[in-house]
Amino acid sequence: MTLVIRELEHIDTRVLGALRCVDAGTRAAVDLPLQVRIDGARVRRNRSGLYVITQADLLAAHEGAFEAPPAAPAIGSVALSATLADPSGGYLPRIATLALPRDPAADRAAEADSLFRPIEVAMYPASTAPLGANWAVLRISLRESASGDALGGALFIVRSGLRVLARGLSDWRGEALVPVPGVPVTTWSDEDDAVVASETAAQLQIVFDPAAGLRLPAAAVRAGRAPAALPQVDPERLEAERDDLPNATLDLQLAAGRSQSLSLALALP
Repeated sequence: MTLVIRELEHIDTRVLGALRCVDAGTRAAVDLPLQVRIDGARVRRNRSGLYVITQADLLAAHEGAFEAPPAAPAIGSVALSATLADPSGGYLPRIATLALPRDPAADRAAEADSLFRPIEVAMYPASTAPLGANWAVLRISLRESASGDALGGALFIVRSGLRVLARGLSDWRGEALVPVPGVPVTTWSDEDDAVVASETAAQLQIVFDPAAGLRLPAAAVRAGRAPAALPQVDPERLEAERDDLPNATLDLQLAAGRSQSLSLALALP
């Protein structure tokens, strides 16, 4: 007897990388289906909730190379821009810059740029997002100091000493919710007459890029007229370039379970 095997279809797919979206405050995976688009690339969401990059125009030579990926372009030398949005409105839209190709070496799978590790992208909560018990919470309204325009797409960084406690973004109204999980109910005090304290000293830094962010007149905000395009910024780029962009720093005291409302103004050139 002769056994005849016919191959009816043969499909090979090379994965170029994957995105794992996490909550900016808790670092927990965002299970909600998001809209993820990458210029010049194809993305699909898998059953694990990862957004897998299956094709990219600038990496066409990689698509059919399985055993030995091309040496060029060099690892991490191609920057792709991804836009992420939450149709449910729980998270603000943002931009992420992805460095491809990823390192395909199996013996370096633990490295940050490995193909076997998804690229982690933080999603920032909208002002109506749910909050956890005993979180310190900052509700911020940001305006341009001279005109009163609302500033959308501003980055807020909360630090205690050298440690970053939280980050947040402002929406088109200039409103931001910055949850700060993990603030202790009590901590050691620096005061001579107290052993413990219920507050944690922190600094809030504001960073805004006039070229990327959104300025909206206060009258439009009061009327509830949302712009045709919502602000979309790359928070990692803003933080990396914060010293060269308009910024300001404010000292504050955080406490577990305390919600603070701050109305702030930032001077722009």
